Amino acid sequence: MLLKDKIAVIYGAGGGIGGAVTRAFAREGAKLYPADHEQVDTLDEQAVDRHLKCVIAEAGRIDVSFDAIGVPNSEILGVPLTELAVEQFGMPITAYTRSYFLTARLAARHMIPRKSGVIMTVTALLSRTGSPLVGGYGPAQAAKEALTRNLSAELAPHGIRVVGLRPQGMPETRTIRDAFEPRAKSSGMNWDQWLEFLAARTHPRRLMTLEEMANMAVFMASDKASSMTGTTVNLTMGTLDD
Repeated sequence: MLLKDKIAVIYGAGGGIGGAVTRAFAREGAKLYPADHEQVDTLDEQAVDRHLKCVIAEAGRIDVSFDAIGVPNSEILGVPLTELAVEQFGMPITAYTRSYFLTARLAARHMIPRKSGVIMTVTALLSRTGSPLVGGYGPAQAAKEALTRNLSAELAPHGIRVVGLRPQGMPETRTIRDAFEPRAKSSGMNWDQWLEFLAARTHPRRLMTLEEMANMAVFMASDKASSMTGTTVNLTMGTLDD
């Protein structure tokens, strides 16, 4: 098992991505401390700190911190930038980056003394390509990828890896459903046509599954990926060229 006896905290474990990662980590032998938004408010530094201290008190350490927190997309998608209020534009940028920063920084403080650990997050295709009606969602994902690089530059000398995953849209997730709704109004596409449109942009002409994404998360969290840090893994199945 790739993650046997690893102590892993997964924020956003109640969501589609966080839940899939939680199940995959469990299959590979990790000892899990899943936290959804009702358990830990990752925008609250003290709440994250209290939770981590409880993990350390019980498990003695933290090996993997995975931030899979999402922001309700129905509140941030579907409005043209020229009509978007600045507060609405800035909300996802603030929420996504604050959550990732707090969970990463506080986990790193516990990892540095042991000179070991992996900090992870998940972003999206929109971090690297333009798309209409996404407001501040794309800039938020780009900021997270920049933070991954900067965290790695500072933490790698302490033996800590920082990596991200950038999947293509996955039909099982709420994110892709929320992204579909504003486009349905403007384009007239139905759900099946929307999925076909996205799949046509990939090399295998299909969309990836949550299980495929979670399997890659397992590998990146494992010692088998010891050379990987300061990068976001491109899981867009060819939609986005590196």
